[in-house]
Amino acid sequence: MRKILIIGAGKSTSVLVNYFQNKSIAEQLHITIADVNIAHATKLAGGHPNTSAITLDVFNQKNREDAIQRADIVVSMLPARFHIEVAKDCLKFNKSLVTASYVSPEMQALHEDVKNKGLIFMNEIGVDPGIDHMSAMQVIDRIRNQGGKVILFESFTGGLVAPESDDNLWNYKFTWNPRNVVVAGQGGAAEFLQEGTYKYIPYHKLFRRTEFLEVEGYGRFEAYANRNSLKYQKIYGLNDILTLYRGTIRRVGFSRAWNTFVQLGMTADDYVITNSEHMSYRDFINSFLAYSPTDSVELKLRHYLKIDQDDIMWDKLIELDLFNPDKKVGIPNATPAQILQKILTDKWTLEDKDKDMLVMYHKFGYEFEGKRKQIDSTMVSIGEDQTYTAMAKTVGLPVAMATLKILNKQITTTGVQIPIHEEIYTPILKELEEYGVEFHEKECEYLGYNPDGVKG
Repeated sequence: MRKILIIGAGKSTSVLVNYFQNKSIAEQLHITIADVNIAHATKLAGGHPNTSAITLDVFNQKNREDAIQRADIVVSMLPARFHIEVAKDCLKFNKSLVTASYVSPEMQALHEDVKNKGLIFMNEIGVDPGIDHMSAMQVIDRIRNQGGKVILFESFTGGLVAPESDDNLWNYKFTWNPRNVVVAGQGGAAEFLQEGTYKYIPYHKLFRRTEFLEVEGYGRFEAYANRNSLKYQKIYGLNDILTLYRGTIRRVGFSRAWNTFVQLGMTADDYVITNSEHMSYRDFINSFLAYSPTDSVELKLRHYLKIDQDDIMWDKLIELDLFNPDKKVGIPNATPAQILQKILTDKWTLEDKDKDMLVMYHKFGYEFEGKRKQIDSTMVSIGEDQTYTAMAKTVGLPVAMATLKILNKQITTTGVQIPIHEEIYTPILKELEEYGVEFHEKECEYLGYNPDGVKG
């Protein structure tokens, strides 16, 4: 039996394990799920005869090395910052490695050593990054191979709640790490290219500069800019491109309402609030507003943000129970972002019956035979339940497929890799279609990039 070691039994591991188990007899696989919490690993193993669960503390060197030595290939589903220790052990013991995370500088520094040993360290092979890379490069390469020149590339992804489970005014629930949602966009201005001009959106303006998208069968969405779109210029070989923009998808109206929290300072994560554990939700809101001996918290907030009482924005804030004097924060020395996350988790956690949805949308503008054309490519995936979510599916399946193809020597390019080459994206995208993860393309009029309705 060929031994696959999976380190980390988090949310996205369920579909990954299920894929390997279904292939285990035909492909002669034994899967070992390793986690610091043996109960999580055992639950994922599900009593399958070709699957075992072990306790693994990633900070215990001997524990980690023993597990990696016994494997033929390693999949790290740990938080990104912990991959490097696993990677160093894989290099030491001549094991290829697969992760869904962005390539860190530390991981990239291993490239020559990995290559010299004939190993493959495949990264960014989840959904975003991952499926976005593969689906984008498939179309970009096709345009180039036909003699066209890509002049515009826009890419958007969003983890959302499925339409049948969309039952709040925000049209949103947490389908992934809530913290990443709360602090999204921080750490510098969003940078992108628009018609050959470098553009920047500072954080305090980010959620009021949105682009509208229409996905057939699912209606209208909006997208706000990701922090740095420009790093994809070199990765995708788009050195002469005029417009390059990546963004995050939400339902229309989310960003305007979210901007309330940004303007108040409730998403800040660089200082702690005194006596935060004893604060009520109402106290938390009031702490950002000016003192008034007569006005209520509600009135002060409406005046400060110029929100009318019959505005849907106000209804959205009321729905979150923000002004409740009895609900306590209960977190000592918490940052505003941590408190906001707690408040939102109360309301935006998926119920057992809920399903999630992942939406991806690419726009490709190109020149061919003297004419400008555009291709729009969309993919929507709906989760089955709280175990086999759309997010787990779109992260876990590409990771699993890449792992098996490396093991079977169908992917052979050595070194620290991301899935931007044809030998990777062609077979994986084709196999993903068998699981309902499929892109639909349509040719349309080239419009360029113009979310603000103005030129320049």
